[in-house]
Amino acid sequence: MTDPVRVFRKLAHANALANHRLHTACSALRPGEFEAARQSFFPSIRATLNHILIVDWFYVDALEGGTLGPKAFENREPFPDLPDLSKAQTDVDRRLIALCNALDGEKLAAIVNVHRGSRIQHDRCDDILSHLFQHQTHHRGQVHAMLSGTSVRPPQLDEFIVGDDATARTEDLAAFGWTETDLMR
Repeated sequence: MTDPVRVFRKLAHANALANHRLHTACSALRPGEFEAARQSFFPSIRATLNHILIVDWFYVDALEGGTLGPKAFENREPFPDLPDLSKAQTDVDRRLIALCNALDGEKLAAIVNVHRGSRIQHDRCDDILSHLFQHQTHHRGQVHAMLSGTSVRPPQLDEFIVGDDATARTEDLAAFGWTETDLMR
């Protein structure tokens, strides 16, 4: 039987696990490396991770029916320190997982209103989710590249979808209290 929501549930879990693994790697940075100026779209690891979080707030709120809109971007770096940033990221990741777990085919096709200040964007839920997951992957890749210029080895970020990678993600699943069954449903 085809389940049109399964891929979004899996991507929401993979998103949270990749964020967790990336934040864990960043927690091993030497003093000054997190906020150090780097060559990328955003000028530092800290700025890029804050951007990932802010965009999650923006789109998850819209997907939940909220009207946060551009207010999400009022503070471009709401978390100057990694522990608070990591907690906020985990919180929004859990919201996104809950949202995806509650979806069905009809909700996937529903129109989402995205408040953009002077206008309201109207797009399908599945398109907004696809855009959000692509956006987050894109910017995590930038952080991954920036880590190459630090004392920390960039972590593997693509071991969260297929069953064959199960042994590589055991610790990550444990950090969330999840099992392979949670990830594979």
